[in-house]
Amino acid sequence: METLVRTTDIVRLSFLRALLSDSGIHTEVFDENIAALEGGIGAFPRRLVVPPAQRLAAETVLRDAEEYYDD
Repeated sequence: METLVRTTDIVRLSFLRALLSDSGIHTEVFDENIAALEGGIGAFPRRLVVPPAQRLAAETVLRDAEEYYDD
């Protein structure tokens, strides 16, 4: 799996997953458990990851939506 975006914003993360899912791209979120343990202070960003074969397509979808950045 390859990391596309790191974010502490769970609403944005959900939006990004929906964008990619609508394009048929499988996503997973890494670091959800550690982010939940820290109590929501935003110290540990979650990582949105995709399979290596779908990375280029995922980058294109996020760029077209102007959402390809870390925050």
